[in-house]
Amino acid sequence: MALYAEHPASAHDAHAAGPTQHAFNPYSDNGGTILAIAGKDFSVIAGDTRQSEGYSIQTRYARKVWQLTDNAVLATNGFAADGKNFVKRVKQRLEWYQHAHHKQMPLRAIARMIQTMLYGRRFFPYYVYNILGGIEEDGSGAVYSFDPVGSYEREACRAAGAAQSLVQPFLDNQVSVGILLHFSSHRHPSICSFVPSASLRKHTIVTNDRQFPPRHDNSTRYLGVFAMEALSLALTPQIYFKNQVPEPGAAPFIPGNLPLSTVLGLVVDSFTSATERHIEVGDGLEVFVVMNKGRTTDDLLGEGQLAEGMEIEELGALGDGGERTFLVKRALKRD
Repeated sequence: MALYAEHPASAHDAHAAGPTQHAFNPYSDNGGTILAIAGKDFSVIAGDTRQSEGYSIQTRYARKVWQLTDNAVLATNGFAADGKNFVKRVKQRLEWYQHAHHKQMPLRAIARMIQTMLYGRRFFPYYVYNILGGIEEDGSGAVYSFDPVGSYEREACRAAGAAQSLVQPFLDNQVSVGILLHFSSHRHPSICSFVPSASLRKHTIVTNDRQFPPRHDNSTRYLGVFAMEALSLALTPQIYFKNQVPEPGAAPFIPGNLPLSTVLGLVVDSFTSATERHIEVGDGLEVFVVMNKGRTTDDLLGEGQLAEGMEIEELGALGDGGERTFLVKRALKRD
């Protein structure tokens, strides 16, 4: 039997099999989520503060949103080390620009500069997804989103990070302002709750000069977990107005015209929902609000404008542009 036994592989056979390759991955995904929404004369940029790797939480306070100038705020998400290094280099170039031109760089130019910096590292890219928000030279709010190699686009809203697949559809579709519940068609329709701005007229809701007739089909649409046999219909102003068609003769829908109070409510709801559903999001929420110069702050600093548990402070000016930046903080779940 010894004649047929397999001999152990020799060192020569090991070399003949080919060289041993040692893989090295310089990147890591540190979780978290960021988002930005542009308004008519303001922009809101937000991010959570949890930094994790896999099932381990490295820190419960890691900044993801950074003030660049009076009119620009940058949110970064992905590999935390690359994000911090990239923000440092962006601020350095902005400082050089200010020394050379004696003014702050416009938001549109900052977006182009970030694109150039990212594309220049395309062969060994920063593993960072960036969202730039702020005020343009014409006073309008703007949001620019970037991928790691520099492709960018101006948008009305954008989310990125671990919970992007949860938050982005919500941003595309709706900002919840009221819920109309009615039971299935074999029962009498009943209104469980509705917002004060909506009025009930023969089971037709009228809000913002748009009529929503009652539903007569047997389909079921859920916006959350309600009682059994419940149908739900949300009466909601849209951001992108996905799948919405204006009435004949009506003005076209224009994204980016939501009031600030509605946008802040959307941001809080987005992160609260993401925290409940994703282990890499949580601990704290930082929301930067950039306002055009001369804009009133009553809808932000007025009594009763902020929800309970939210803290606000105004950040100091970095130049003489006149725009104002506020930081709103709120705690999120820590488990």
